Amino acid sequence: MTSSETSPTPQPAPGDRRRWFALAIVMTAAFMDLVDVTIVNIAIPSIQREAGASFSQIQWITAGYALAFAAGLITGGRLGDIHGRKRLFLIGIGGFTVASALCGFAANPEMLVASRILQGAMAALMVPQVLSIVHATFPAHERGKVFGLFGAVVGLGAVTGPLLGALLTEWNLFGLEWRPIFLINLPVGIAGLILGSRYITESKAPKALKLDLVGVALVTLGLLMLLYPLTRGRELGWPLWGYVSMAGALVVLAVLVAYERRKAGRDGSPLVELSLFKVKSFAAGIAVQTVFGVALGIFFLVWTMYMQFGLGWSPLKAGLTGIPFSIAVSVAAGMSVQALVPRFGRKVLQAGALVMALGVLLYIWESDHYGLSIAPWQMALPLIVMGVGMGLIVAPLTDAILSEVPREHSGSASGLINTVQQMGNALGLGLVSVVFFGVIDDQLTESAQGPAVGAAFADGFQHALGWVAAVMAVIFLLMFALPKRPGQHVEGAAQEPSSAPEKEPVLVP
Repeated sequence: MTSSETSPTPQPAPGDRRRWFALAIVMTAAFMDLVDVTIVNIAIPSIQREAGASFSQIQWITAGYALAFAAGLITGGRLGDIHGRKRLFLIGIGGFTVASALCGFAANPEMLVASRILQGAMAALMVPQVLSIVHATFPAHERGKVFGLFGAVVGLGAVTGPLLGALLTEWNLFGLEWRPIFLINLPVGIAGLILGSRYITESKAPKALKLDLVGVALVTLGLLMLLYPLTRGRELGWPLWGYVSMAGALVVLAVLVAYERRKAGRDGSPLVELSLFKVKSFAAGIAVQTVFGVALGIFFLVWTMYMQFGLGWSPLKAGLTGIPFSIAVSVAAGMSVQALVPRFGRKVLQAGALVMALGVLLYIWESDHYGLSIAPWQMALPLIVMGVGMGLIVAPLTDAILSEVPREHSGSASGLINTVQQMGNALGLGLVSVVFFGVIDDQLTESAQGPAVGAAFADGFQHALGWVAAVMAVIFLLMFALPKRPGQHVEGAAQEPSSAPEKEPVLVP
C-alpha cells in the first residue's frame, strides 16, 4: 500500500506520553551522532600511536565521515518521506551500530577509514528522520519547546564528545586504547532499535513519491567534487585538478537545480524541494546554517589539536577543559527558545553571533598573553562566553528554519538543514589546512621539537580563531534576512485550522 492510499490518522493526543518517549529516543540517536563527530578528535594521538595511522589517514578518519554524511543526507530525508521515517530511522541506527562495531574492531587504519565512511552513510539515513519525526509527531504549539531541547542536545553533544573520548581513552578499558570510543555506541544503538520500534509512530509523505535517482547522482557527485579536493588539498600540495574539480562542482550543482525544477513540474517528486527556498525563513536560515558549520568545523578540530599537540595536555585534561563550554551552551539554548526569542525575536540570534565572536577574540588574547603556560581555568571565561553565544543561536535557528515548512516536505527540509551544516563543517575542515596547518608548516622544520612546536601550534590556533571571529561577523549580517520574530510562525500555525489535508502527515500506528 502506498502512502497516498493510507488514510491519515490524527497526531498523538496531547496526553499521549508515547510521543515524549519517541522524542527521547530520537534525541538520543542525534546525541550519539553528534558525539561521534567530535569524539574522534580527542583520541587522535592514541589512534596514531596504537594503530600507526599517518596524519593523512587521521584526516580521512575525520573527514571521511563528514563526506559520506553530507553526500547522503538529502537522499536519506527523501527516503524517509517515501518509505516511512520510522523505518529509515531504525535502518539507520542499526547500520550505525554495525559500523561502530567495525570501527572499534578495525584491524588497521585503512579498515578504520572505510568503517568511518560507512558510519557516516548510515548516519545520513538516521539523522534526517530526527527532525522529521519531531515535526510530524508534535503539534505546532509544542515544537518551540521541543526545538529548544534539540538545541540543548546539539550544544551538549558537540562538547561531550571530547570529554567522553578523553575518559574512555585515559581509562584504556581492557587494554583497548581508543577503540571504546566507537564500541560505546553498541548498547546505545541496540536500545534505540528496540525502544524505537515500540514507541515511534510511523509517518510518511501523504502523496506517493518516487526516489529521484538522477538527483541523487548529481547531489552526490557535486558534493564529492567540492569536498574531496578540500579534504586532500594540503596533503597533495593543492594540485590544479583540485581547483578544476571545485569549479566543476558549481556547474554540477547548477545542473541539479535546473533538473530538479523541471522534475518538480513533471511528476512532483524532486529530490531537492526547490519550493522550500521560496520560504524566506528557510532560505535565510539555510545560509546561516552553512556559514555556522564553517566556524564549527574550524574551531573544534583546531581547538583539540592546540591543547594536545601544542600545549602537550593529556586527553583527559583537554576534555575536562570543555565542560564550561558545554554547560554554557546547554543553559543558553534553553533560555533562548523559552524566554528570550519570544520577547526579543531575531535580535537574540544576532546577539549570539556577536557574543560568540567576542568569546573567540578573548580566547585569542588569552592564548597570546599566557602563551604555553595557559591553564584550563584561564580558558574558562572565553569558553563560557563562546558557549553562551552558540547556545543563543543553535536552538532558535532550527525553529526559524522549519517554522513555515509544509509537513510533507519535512524530510527534505531536515536533510537540507543537516546537509548544509555538514557541507559547512567539511569546508571548515578543508580550511583548517590553510588557516592552521599552513601557519604551522611555515614555522616548523623537520627537526623542530619541544617549545618550538608548541609555539607554532599556538600561533596557528590564534590565526585560525581570527578566521572564526570573521565568520561570526558574516553570520551576524546574514541574520538580518531572518524573520524578526522567528517563533511567531509556530504559534500562528497552531492557531490556524488546516485547510489543506495534503499538508498533514500520514501516520501509521
